[in-house]
Amino acid sequence: MAYSQPFPLAQPIQKVQQPTFGPDLAVRLICPECRDPNPKIVEEFSSGDLVCGSCGLVLGDRIVDTRSEWRTFANDEGDDPSRVGAASDPLMEGMEQLDTTISFRDGGSGIARELQRAASRSAASRSERNLLQAFRDISGWCDQFSLPKTISDIAKQLYKRSDEEKLLRGKPLDAVIAACIFIACRQAHVPRTFREICNLTHVSKKVLGQCYKALEQAFNLTPGASQDRHLNAPSGTTSAEDLLVRYCNHLDLPPNVQPICADIIIKARELGIADGRSPVSIAAGAIYFTCCLLDKPKTIKEISTVAGVSEGTIKLVYRLYYAEKERLVKEDWIRDGKAKLDRLPVESGSK
Repeated sequence: MAYSQPFPLAQPIQKVQQPTFGPDLAVRLICPECRDPNPKIVEEFSSGDLVCGSCGLVLGDRIVDTRSEWRTFANDEGDDPSRVGAASDPLMEGMEQLDTTISFRDGGSGIARELQRAASRSAASRSERNLLQAFRDISGWCDQFSLPKTISDIAKQLYKRSDEEKLLRGKPLDAVIAACIFIACRQAHVPRTFREICNLTHVSKKVLGQCYKALEQAFNLTPGASQDRHLNAPSGTTSAEDLLVRYCNHLDLPPNVQPICADIIIKARELGIADGRSPVSIAAGAIYFTCCLLDKPKTIKEISTVAGVSEGTIKLVYRLYYAEKERLVKEDWIRDGKAKLDRLPVESGSK
């Protein structure tokens, strides 16, 4: 994954260049004896001396050998990272990634507690501590939601960029993290609904929507912070087809149910059937319609539990689909024996 400037701003802010200061590279170390303008300074690590290669004058002693004790092929990458510590984290670039842990054992004198407080103050700035805490919260919530590490990394990237640009100053930390996870799921094409994110993070839907809108406008995450895979789907919303995979897996439906259900949803959208309904309601109603059509019995209660919508909403979408069943069901499905219209119940009750 490329970590070079993720989520660029839609309208970059012009920042004033501050003057930079560095060491004077014109200063050269020469031998005071021979005064050669092109000195040959040799570091003899075996004896710990710094010696002039021309006249042999010892310029310094007790030179510490900072090289590793084994052979390494990481010279092109800079310093050898294998000497100490774990692998470097690109998300924490520019921050100190090594920390010091002070033991609690002090013989009951209380010195350990004071040392820990002093170490915590001097180890990192307040902004870095807040960033690390946010990263831990993102990882914890993604683990609770069974989301892969890819989504966790995208959410961390987005949070770090929003923190650098000070986009959501004053907003609750939980709401900002929830919005980052919501956008990360949509970018990874495994979208979650607002209700699912709110139940996970215990953030109100209103505050979550405000944070999401601010991030969407700042980073130009249109339409809906994800690639437009469904051209006919309304922009800025999760399409019902994206939710089918997860719902069908939770219901233990056969593999042939999902593509037929997706075709029915696309055809219904083209015909304007159930327009204005939420993607969750459309997905749940289409799954019930398809299960009845293919004789794969699933009760409305089971679908309602998985999708998180009421049974009345599923029945309403089913009635709209049932009224246009001849236009939604392809003749090839009936000819091949996959589907039969007489299997559809007239009243959308539980089977």
